[in-house]
Parts: sequence; C-alpha cells; structure tokens
Amino acid sequence: MWVKQIAVWLFRVSWVALVFATGPAIGDALDGRSRAVQIVGTIGTWAAWGVVMLVALVPTTVSLTVLRTITPGSIAVGGAAWGAGASATAGIVAVAFAAVATLLAFSGDVGESFVQGSAYGHERRLPLRPPGPVLVVLPLTWAPLVACVLIGPLALAARNWAVGAPLTALAAGLAVVLAKRYHRLSKRWLVLVPAGIVLHDHLVLAETNMVAKNTVGSAGLALVGTEAANCTGSALGPVVEIRLRELATFVLAAPPRGQTKALHVQSFLISPTRPGRALRELHLLGIPPIA
Repeated sequence: MWVKQIAVWLFRVSWVALVFATGPAIGDALDGRSRAVQIVGTIGTWAAWGVVMLVALVPTTVSLTVLRTITPGSIAVGGAAWGAGASATAGIVAVAFAAVATLLAFSGDVGESFVQGSAYGHERRLPLRPPGPVLVVLPLTWAPLVACVLIGPLALAARNWAVGAPLTALAAGLAVVLAKRYHRLSKRWLVLVPAGIVLHDHLVLAETNMVAKNTVGSAGLALVGTEAANCTGSALGPVVEIRLRELATFVLAAPPRGQTKALHVQSFLISPTRPGRALRELHLLGIPPIA
C-alpha cells in the first residue's frame, strides 16, 4: 500500500515541479508573439496543468484517464517551446521533467491506486496491462489530438483562420471520439471480492465474467505452452494463469465487423500490471498457487 501512495505523491510533486521547469521555456517561446497568442498560450498551459493537478488529488478511474491523456502532452509542449525559440537549456529541462511526470503517470502503482479509488466496498481492483496492438494504435490517435489542441487555438489567436478553425474543430471532435476509447483502457481490471474473482475487460470480453471462489482451483505464473484461454489481448510481459475446478463460459468481444465468440474454459490467462502483487492478493483470498 505505501509503495502506491509514494508513487502517487511522487507524481504530484513532479507535476508541481513542472511549473518551474517548463515556465522559462514557454516564456521564451511566447516572447515576441502577439498579445493574443501570449494570452491563449498562457491560459491553455495553466488550464491543462490545473486539470491534471485536480485529478491527481482525487484518485478515481476517470481521473486516471484524464491524467494519462494530458500528462504526455507536457512533453509535446516542452518540445514545441524548444522549437519555437526557447533556449536549449530551458527546452531540455522542460522535456526532461515532463518525461519524468509521464513515466510516473503510466506506472503500475499510480494506475492501481487510481482504479482502487473507484472501488466499492471490499473490492480489490488490480489493473491489467493494455493489449499489445493498442500500444501501436494509441500513439497514432493521440499525436493528432495533441497537435490539433496545441496548434488550433494558437493559430486562431494569431488570426490564422484557415489553419486555426479546422484544427480547433478537429481537436474538439477527436477529444469527444477518443475520450470513451481511452477510458476503456482504465477500466480493465481483475477484481477480487470475498465471494470470488471478476474479470472486467470489455476490450477482450463482451461481458464481465464472475467466478465463485469455490470454483477457482489455483493461480500462478503461466508457463510457455499452456493451453489456457488467452484473455490478455496479446499484452506484453508476464502472464498469470488461473485454473478452475469446473468449466466456465467466457464470451469474447466481437472484432470489427465480426461476432462475439463463446469459449468454455478450464483455465484462462490475464495480464496484471503487477503480476506478483496480483498473485499475492489471490493467495490471500484463499486461492492456492499452481502446484
């Protein structure tokens, strides 16, 4: 528990420090610009910083989505300020501090602390790593969003209507479309309750799967060649195998232009962000290790 709290506080401290680290770079970049550009740039920067600071103080699943969507943008802001006239020193410091904050935001401990903040009663929520293909697609959707958010309003402030109007409109549209998709990544958990375990992952499964504790036989790290049903979405890294005493039905989410598929499984694989911690929690629940 204390490790997670330290990680959250380290992020908060890094985000506060980011004000002092990026301030000189942004100031240099806005120096000499029109008054309107300076105002829009300053307000936009402070607004983004304030939103992240607010959600960092209120750990929930929604807060985690906001945190992980906006925080990497600080790297883009630092890089843009560097390219727009900030000194090399100011630019390097801004990008370096932003990178530290981003790494902390995407750490497993921060993620676990935030998703647990939305838990009910005796739930123990353990976040799952993102599917491998998502790691490729995510930057390809996030980068255009950030570019439009940064360039559109500044272009409007500079009265470059031809560039500013469509990019600002596109930024708003992308934000609406992508928000729900990004939030689904924050809502992927293995949930432990006194009665058993729940696999909540609507990227991989069509419906939430609940398994009673008395039907769970054992749990442990999966070995190469296991025949357990793969419910990881091809996530990278160590995988946990959960074996059942009787068959359970898992309904896989439908692929694009496809149909759902039901599997009758005796064991299944999951990909917790902290496999060792997940196994420890499973064992504390009374589920023995795989012999």
